[in-house]
Amino acid sequence: MSRRRSLGPKKKLALLLSAATVAGGGAFVMATTSNASPPAATTKSAANSTVCQGLATALGNNERFIAGQRDNPDAQSEARIANREAVIAQIKVQQEASGCTVGESAQGSQPAQPEQPAPSQPAAGGQEGQAGQDEQAGQGGQAGGGAAAGEQVCNGSTVTLSGEAGAPAASSNQFPAGTKLKVTNLDNNKSTTVEVTSVSGSCVLLNNAAFEQVREPGKFLIRRAVIEKVG
Repeated sequence: MSRRRSLGPKKKLALLLSAATVAGGGAFVMATTSNASPPAATTKSAANSTVCQGLATALGNNERFIAGQRDNPDAQSEARIANREAVIAQIKVQQEASGCTVGESAQGSQPAQPEQPAPSQPAAGGQEGQAGQDEQAGQGGQAGGGAAAGEQVCNGSTVTLSGEAGAPAASSNQFPAGTKLKVTNLDNNKSTTVEVTSVSGSCVLLNNAAFEQVREPGKFLIRRAVIEKVG
C-alpha cells in the first residue's frame, strides 16, 4: 500500500504565497486593461467622405456669399450676412454630428458655360433691375438668366444644400429671384421644382426642404445633377 505524502508547514506557506502572487498579478493586468482609455474617434475630411464633402461645400458656398456681400454691400447685406452666419453655425453642428472636421470649407465645382450663342440683346427688363444680383453673378449670371425656359443650365455643377429652413426653395448667383428651376438627381431619379428666392455663391443651392426631396440618405452633395430652367 502506497503512503500519501503530506506537505509540511513550510511548503504549504510557500504554495499559498505563490498562488496569491499569481492572483494579484492577474488582477493588476485586468485593472490596467479596464482603465486604458478608449481609442480616439477618427475625424473624417472632405477628401475621404462624401458626407463631409457635401457639408464642406455648403459651408464654403455660404462663406463665399458672405464675402461677396461684404465686398459689394447694399441695404440688405447686413441681414443676409446674419442669416448666412446662422446657416454656417448649423452646418458646423452637422459636421460634428457626422464625425467630420468642424469648420472645413470647400468651394463647389463651377458650372461649364452653356454651349449656346450669346444673346444678341439684353433680356426684357434690362440688367438694371437686377443690379444687386448681377454683382454676385457676374458674366455667368447673364448667361444663366438669358437661358430659355426648358433649357438645361449649369452644366457640370454639383448641387448641395444652403442650410436654410422654410418651404422648398433655391438660391443662385446666375438666376434672378422668381426663376423656377427643376433639379434632378440622376443617382436616384428624384426631382424637385423650386423657385429662386435669394442670391448665393453658386449656380444653385437648395434649402433644406428642397434638398430632402432629391437627396440620397446620408448624403449632402449631389454629384450627378441635371438643372433645367422651367420658368
